[in-house]
Amino acid sequence: MIEIKVPELGESIQEVQILQWLKAEGDYVARDEDLVEVETEKASQVIPAPEGGIVQSISAQDGQFAKVGDVIAKLEKSEQPDLAKTGSAVNPAETVQANGSILVMPAAERVLAEYELSAEQVTATGPSGRLLKEDVLAYIKENGIEKGNQTVPPKSRSKSPTVQNETPKVATTNRPIPGDRSEEVKPMSMIRRTIAGRLVEAQQTAALLTTFNEINMEPVMSLRKKYKEAFLEKHGVKLGFMSFFAKAVVEALSRFPAINAEIRGNDIVYRQYKDIGIAIGGGKGLVVPVLRNCEGLSFAQIETEIGVLGQKAQGNKLTPAELEGGTFTISNGGVYGSLLSTPIVNPPQSGILGLHSIQERPIAENGQVVIKPMMYVALTYDHRIVDGREAVLFLKTIKEVLEEPARLFLEV
Repeated sequence: MIEIKVPELGESIQEVQILQWLKAEGDYVARDEDLVEVETEKASQVIPAPEGGIVQSISAQDGQFAKVGDVIAKLEKSEQPDLAKTGSAVNPAETVQANGSILVMPAAERVLAEYELSAEQVTATGPSGRLLKEDVLAYIKENGIEKGNQTVPPKSRSKSPTVQNETPKVATTNRPIPGDRSEEVKPMSMIRRTIAGRLVEAQQTAALLTTFNEINMEPVMSLRKKYKEAFLEKHGVKLGFMSFFAKAVVEALSRFPAINAEIRGNDIVYRQYKDIGIAIGGGKGLVVPVLRNCEGLSFAQIETEIGVLGQKAQGNKLTPAELEGGTFTISNGGVYGSLLSTPIVNPPQSGILGLHSIQERPIAENGQVVIKPMMYVALTYDHRIVDGREAVLFLKTIKEVLEEPARLFLEV
C-alpha cells in the first residue's frame, strides 16, 4: 500500500487545504498523473501520484486542512487495470451499492444525500459502473439544482449562557418569514487567511498614508492606438497599459529609493533592483505575482510576463516562488470599475500604487475647458520610511512620464 502524504511545498509552509481530488476512491491513477489539488498560504499546487495504482482511500476531503507529512490517501500499486476486473481492486467496505447495478462511491453518496438525489438519477462514468462524485456534481450543474433549506449544525452555533426571565429586545410574531434564510458555513481558504493576516499586519505595524493625483491618459492611449499593430506584429503580444505604468514606476522608484526600501529592525534596506508585484485576479481571488528586475525588462517582456502569469493565475498554477518577494506593488482596481480607493501596502514593502477607471472628465487646458480621459491614481506608503514630500513627488513623476510617454523607449 502506498501512502500519499502532503509533501514539502516551501520553506515556511506547514499546512495545506485540500481544494479538490482529481481522482475518486476506486479510480486508477497513472504514475505522475495529477491526483489532488491543494492550496497553501501562497498558491495552489497539484500533487501527482508517485506510482500507478488504484485509489483505495481518501482521508482528507475537499475543504479540509492537512499538515505537511500527513497521510491524505492510500494507493494500491498496480498496472493499468482491466475495467472488467477493476471492481476487485476496491475494498467492498469502501463502496456503497445503491442497487443491483450501481456502485456509489462514498464521496458521491455524501453529495447525493446533501442534494436529496438518488443514484438512479445520475449517469455513472467510473470504472465498472461506479458513480463518482464528479458525476453527481456534473448532474447538479447541468440541471441547475440547488440545495434545499439548510440549517446551521448545532456545533456551528455559538454557545451562550441561558438567561432566565430576560425581556426580549425585539418583538416577535408567528408570521412566516418569506425568502431563503439558510446559512452556509465554509472554511476560509489558505490564501484568504494569509491575505487577511497580512492586511491586518500592515494596518497594525505600519504608519500608512495615501496621497492622490490624476493623469491625463490621452497621450498613452494615442500612442497605443498608433503602434499597437506594429508592436503586436513584432513581439507577438498586445501593448497594454500595465507596461507603461511598470516603466513609469521604475523611473519613479529610481528617483525616490525610499519607496523601494523596507524596514528591518532598526535598519532601512535600500534595494538596487525593482521587483514589481502586479495584482491579478485569479481563480481563487487576487494574487500578486512578481516581475523580477523590472528595471531591465522591455515593454514586450513586461507584457509577455504579465500574460503568462495571468494565465497561471486563472488556472491556479502559480508557484510560491512566483509570488514571494516584491519591492513594490501595482494594483489595478480600474478593471473592476473602481473610481478611487486607498490600497493597503503589502508588508514588508513600503508602497503600493493603485490604478483606477479611465473616465472622460472636463479639465482646464490652456485656459479652455476640454474633455479628456482621466485616471485617478493613489499611492499608499509607510510614513515611517517615506516622507510626504517624496510620496507626492513620486506620484508627480508617474504623472509626468505618462503624460509625455515619448520619453519611454518603445521597441516598435
